[in-house]
Amino acid sequence: MTYVVTEACIKCKYMDCVEVCPVDCFYEGENMLVINPSECIDCGVCEPECPAEAILPDTEDGLEAMLEINTKYSEEWPNITVSRDPPADADDYKGKDGKMELFSEKPGEGD
Repeated sequence: MTYVVTEACIKCKYMDCVEVCPVDCFYEGENMLVINPSECIDCGVCEPECPAEAILPDTEDGLEAMLEINTKYSEEWPNITVSRDPPADADDYKGKDGKMELFSEKPGEGD
């Protein structure tokens, strides 16, 4: 088992999860974060920290596509271990459905 960042993170990119991760397995894209599933130790401390409820265990149904995205982009995007402020409009996107069309493949800043 691993944890997966879902599309609920897109355009929210709250970073509360980053600093609690004991193995630094978060990676930053332009408008979302992902978890490297091969680095995640399944501790679960990140899940309750996410204000957008965007982190779920991969045992949840229907997360196959998001697991692929997490796997792919955690190999391409920079590692992030220090929390920063979310985007100014993050709260406007929190809880909205259908955000995959807003997904950006561009990397974020990282540490």
